[in-house]
Amino acid sequence: MPDAKPPKPVEFKPRPEAIRDRIHRLAADTKNIAWSTHALERMAERDVTDHVAVSVLRAGSPEGPIEPGNKPGEWRVKMVKEVRGRREVGVVVIMIQNRRLFVKTVEWEDPK
Repeated sequence: MPDAKPPKPVEFKPRPEAIRDRIHRLAADTKNIAWSTHALERMAERDVTDHVAVSVLRAGSPEGPIEPGNKPGEWRVKMVKEVRGRREVGVVVIMIQNRRLFVKTVEWEDPK
């Protein structure tokens, strides 16, 4: 009998609603949020305050793919929310072990 290949493991990916809710809960306490130097530089360059970025994490919705991070237990997500009445801000965040958030970058979703 030829060697049978083991089945491929089923890839787990959190549902967008579940990851949104978890990010909202973690962002409720700013102690759970860390900022990359890149994110802070882009925020200054794009005139997006930390208050606005945190509001995106607290009330935004995932947009685009939810991807595994570089380490086990990490998920990369872009959270998006309309601010200032008409423009959308995107915050790319890594959720680490369902316990911390690491902001990679912050961007306007529409070209100005």
